[in-house]
Amino acid sequence: MDSLKLVNVTKLFNNNVALNKISFTLPNKGIFGLLGTNGAGKTTLIGIILGLIDTTKGDVFVFEKKLSEFRYDILKKLNFTSPYLDLPKKLTVKQNLTFYARLYNVKNFDIIEELSEELKISDLLRKQFGSLSAGQKTKVGLCKALINTPQLLLLDEPTSSLDPETSYIVRNFLKNYQNKNQITIFTASHNMQEVEEICDRVIILDKGKLFVDGIPKDLISKYNFENLEELFLNIRK
Repeated sequence: MDSLKLVNVTKLFNNNVALNKISFTLPNKGIFGLLGTNGAGKTTLIGIILGLIDTTKGDVFVFEKKLSEFRYDILKKLNFTSPYLDLPKKLTVKQNLTFYARLYNVKNFDIIEELSEELKISDLLRKQFGSLSAGQKTKVGLCKALINTPQLLLLDEPTSSLDPETSYIVRNFLKNYQNKNQITIFTASHNMQEVEEICDRVIILDKGKLFVDGIPKDLISKYNFENLEELFLNIRK
């Protein structure tokens, strides 16, 4: 079963084309990267998959159900995190996570303790979210995004505010979590080394169009570049 399928997805904002006939399919397990410069359409695409933005044309299928017709059922199986979205600052980390657990109708609240230990944020549970560093907030946001054990996890720059050591820990956590739970992770990132390391496949958008879609090592070999960053910087020229 496919986890995600886009068919000719087009989005216009005041006659400006944000996405132009985007079509691709992701299988029900693996880590997949979404690349593109600012303005390429990544945020719009993620918003559409989350049901926050309606398409102008085209269809989105999640777990082989049409998003526009089965939105509620589908969204229970998704989650999302971005370092650019804050949680309520005056609530403690545990209060925030408990709120989202209830929002997703999670029955076993032990998952909060389990995820906190795995992400090494147990010592932050009693602290107000607003008092945390950017890196700490990113890890709490990831914990929130896993609270309902999603089958499709959408990430926006998951390690953007983390130091190299913590980024390494988060990357390994994501790889192990995906392997253990056999879910689909779709991550938008500007970190080419990270995408090359953890992603089974990468999709590159350019000016609202799907420009490149393939396995990182195969793309690097095909276009005769040293790494994914070099490919990304030069392929559009």
